[in-house]
Amino acid sequence: MSDGPFGPQVLRTDPSPGYGATTSLSSMAYRDGDFQQLIDLHPETKSKAGRIKLLSPNLGEAFCESLIRRTLGAKRKPIVPSYGVQPRIVVEHALEAEDVRHQRDKQLTLVSAVFGLLFLPGTLLWLIVFELARRAPEKSRELTQNAGIVVVVLIAALLAWRPGSVTGFWGLYLRVMTIVPLVGWYVSRRICLNTAEKLRARWNGLLEGTAMGPTVPGAVPKGPDDHKAENQRQRLAEMLAEQDTNIGHYAGPKGILGLGPRWASWSLAEQLTPAEGHAEIRPFHNNDVVRKIEEHLHRFGRSAVDKGGIPHVMVDHWVLLPIGESADEISRPSGPDMDGHRMRPFSVTELADKQTFGQGPRHYVGAQFVLWNGQLVITLMATVTVLHNTLRIEVTGHALGPVHGLFTKKAAPPEKTVAKTGKFWEERTITLPIVTNAEVVRLATRAPFTWSQGLLNYLGGSVKLPEPFGLRHAWATRPWGHRFMADDAIRVATPFLRACHAATMELLADHDVDLERFQARSLMLSGEVQSIRPGKADVYDAD
Repeated sequence: MSDGPFGPQVLRTDPSPGYGATTSLSSMAYRDGDFQQLIDLHPETKSKAGRIKLLSPNLGEAFCESLIRRTLGAKRKPIVPSYGVQPRIVVEHALEAEDVRHQRDKQLTLVSAVFGLLFLPGTLLWLIVFELARRAPEKSRELTQNAGIVVVVLIAALLAWRPGSVTGFWGLYLRVMTIVPLVGWYVSRRICLNTAEKLRARWNGLLEGTAMGPTVPGAVPKGPDDHKAENQRQRLAEMLAEQDTNIGHYAGPKGILGLGPRWASWSLAEQLTPAEGHAEIRPFHNNDVVRKIEEHLHRFGRSAVDKGGIPHVMVDHWVLLPIGESADEISRPSGPDMDGHRMRPFSVTELADKQTFGQGPRHYVGAQFVLWNGQLVITLMATVTVLHNTLRIEVTGHALGPVHGLFTKKAAPPEKTVAKTGKFWEERTITLPIVTNAEVVRLATRAPFTWSQGLLNYLGGSVKLPEPFGLRHAWATRPWGHRFMADDAIRVATPFLRACHAATMELLADHDVDLERFQARSLMLSGEVQSIRPGKADVYDAD
């Protein structure tokens, strides 16, 4: 812990299995580039065009603004749990990146006021040049910019040499009004370059595992009257508590939001008949079977073979609610059954025993595995139902693959391939500046508007993240393109299925149930699961 100008700051570390996915998502906050890349990541990401293209955000700015507004906004919608990542750390990195940019914008605002606003006519001439270059076709953009610069330089030289009949103060003003903005541009360029290097260092540091955790001074109250910081701290805590919910939402072909679509399903459904020598079976509840399955799942970490146990297993109970595939918001129950965002254990038990035929919600018990540094999240679930005298144990598999490749792309200096001087048939690669002249103009023009985010969004445009929003599933890809990830998802299904069946047989034997049909069906499923192929189990070929 260190004490700085912002009070006690705890350096954050994340040793969890989801460290890789967390840092990959966090790195987006420090990036530059076109914000259209963020829109292209998900088909349901929406953008609102601005009135002035020069004030448009870049990739990192759009990501931070939209993420902070969605997760910490005063009237935000509920957030889908992000399994396999720590969303609070991602949001804290976005807050830190915003703070770095705000420090830059303070300096740029001062420079813009002194060197730009006071010499507005000359500043407008330079802005027109860069705006014309931006609107020009990409092939002729550089030529248009250079031609415009030559024209403004000639105007500046002409005014400096002979400002007409104007003398005194205004004569001096005309001489320097196109020159002083150049000084401001140089100062602004140094500020932008220093900030860009700092942001890129954080970007690469996160992906390489060398960066320290985020420092968020705005979430540390400096005193009892610091209501803004206290409010931000409470919203971060609320978001963290929301991730601990056991309420899930089934959205048709999308599967369980936050857990991914269903890729396989196995059902063991047979008649409950008394065993030989017994007139009737001993009564039991659905939850008796559930508890027996849970007991077997907790043994996954152990094995008769050395190092054969399954690591990183998390066993929990889920309560699933149905929502429409096109729903843009989720909701959770309230009342005495809930403890914050979690349903109380006794209510979960009541739901497991309840007859839910024709109604919801539904109870599931399952095991979750966060693997490959959080790039693979496997969730296997089992639900127990009884209709008349038929007991059904249904096992389903869900999987979230790696985050999109854009999140794992490291920072690299921009490059350009040009023909060699004197040998036009050969090419060479040159390194371009991290911050271009057009970027300096954009940042310097945008800086004064950052004090009113609503106005800046109106003028420059904004991005709305896909709904219902969850950090992990929003940008997850399918794991089946990665051979080893696919193998892990398929392989772990076998011990899970057999654990559920073994637990069921054990309980049924204790309650005088004839096991012959259950054992025959279990053996059949055990054979099927050995050659399972992932499919779209949530998509039914029916009208």
